[in-house]
Amino acid sequence: MIATAPFPNSPDLKSGLPSISGWEEEIRSLVQQDEPVFLPTTNLRLEDITSGFACALHMHQPTIPAGAHGELICNLQHMFEHLGDGDNHNAGVFAWCYSRMGEFIPDLVAQGCNPRIMLDYSGNLLWGLQQMGREDIFTHLKRITCDRQYQPYVEWLGTMWSHAVVPSTPIPDVKLHIQAWQQYFASIFGFDALKRVKGFSPPEMHMPNHPDTLFEYIKALKECGYRWLMIQEHSIERIDGSGIWQEHKYVPNRLVARNSKGETISITALIKTQGSDTKLVAQMQPYFEAKSRGKQKIGNIEVPSLVTQIADGENGGVMMNEFPRDYPRVWQEISKTGVVGFNGTEYLELIEAAGVSPDDYPVCQAVQQSKIWERVDPNNSTPEAVEKAIAELKQTDRRFHMDGASWTNDLSWVRGYENVLEPMNQLSAKFHGKYDTLVQQDASVTKRSDYQEALLYNLLVQTSCFRYWGQGTWTDYARELYRRGEALL
Repeated sequence: MIATAPFPNSPDLKSGLPSISGWEEEIRSLVQQDEPVFLPTTNLRLEDITSGFACALHMHQPTIPAGAHGELICNLQHMFEHLGDGDNHNAGVFAWCYSRMGEFIPDLVAQGCNPRIMLDYSGNLLWGLQQMGREDIFTHLKRITCDRQYQPYVEWLGTMWSHAVVPSTPIPDVKLHIQAWQQYFASIFGFDALKRVKGFSPPEMHMPNHPDTLFEYIKALKECGYRWLMIQEHSIERIDGSGIWQEHKYVPNRLVARNSKGETISITALIKTQGSDTKLVAQMQPYFEAKSRGKQKIGNIEVPSLVTQIADGENGGVMMNEFPRDYPRVWQEISKTGVVGFNGTEYLELIEAAGVSPDDYPVCQAVQQSKIWERVDPNNSTPEAVEKAIAELKQTDRRFHMDGASWTNDLSWVRGYENVLEPMNQLSAKFHGKYDTLVQQDASVTKRSDYQEALLYNLLVQTSCFRYWGQGTWTDYARELYRRGEALL
């Protein structure tokens, strides 16, 4: 039986716009509920398990102003309409990749297997599939999301609606992306499904390391009901500035952020290990790595080690061809004892039910922050002192930066993209200049079509793809989105 909750669509939303605002209060009260998600239904018992692994699939297609008449369309649709260009011939395979977990999971469960998978779909992609009328894909996804039979096996992860990388996203827009994704997800899968989304997957595994940006990021996540965040091991350090200890990569960490005013906040983090190569997930290597791990102590309690990994779910030959071969056969080998598969929230709920306290998790912070706090007294910090320290470090330490960190350190979403970043920041400022006071005076403003359309363009300009493929067509897309957004404002 599929259990869904109806999502109320505002009658005054402009036709053709995605449902990304207007229900903030309703969703806030929903996601702040703290009852366990997996604990009541999990068929795993910690005492029977030595180690485990958790795999996530990241799916994304940007929205681009490239329809026949310049309308906003999904890049996947553009691929289908231009199959002879580049690797666009893969469009059909990509579409199958977005759907196929809805085939794999029921098949494996019917075989008596105990599979697990975490899913991360950008808001752009979900909207694009709806624009394309791909109900076949949503039928598969709704089955494993809303049918109670499959809920123990599948976990959705929240993300930024328009696949924006957090370090270079204007701080006031970080929470807007998070909320927009939650509302859009609920509009498709229902309130009950959204209640179960407790982990967050940042685009490009990109984490801010500026003290104020990281603080506001974690604050927004917690205000939106998220319990944990997936992070890349190279984007964090211990409090003394040293690298993360080997054994700490396989248990939850407590990510601590201190802002320039000296305020602190923290959130549980699961560490994505190793590199970014999709073959790690395509060939199910986290399972084989978990076989070399054992139990570890957190405080006085022994828990299974956890190998956490994420990969693009559609990109590259290994994900297209090897993943559908290797994913099913691993689960045919695994039982419910020894080395098992977990989902992230399931693992955290199990170890905390066994008595583990999040206060006992190893503590980490964003890379480069120790250098700041060596120069600034954390207990007597001011924004001026922090900015002075950052400026001095940039002058004296060529390795120091506040651009954030992600799965790769040889690619910047900032350097060389000033022609995109400056308009992006200008559009954000204009958006907030026009609407912030109005929203404070009357929250129903977020239901209006003019607000929603302006919000849409503000979020779309921040899509990371426009700063990934280099100057040319993609940066032109960003400038066109900015032009349209500016005209609305």
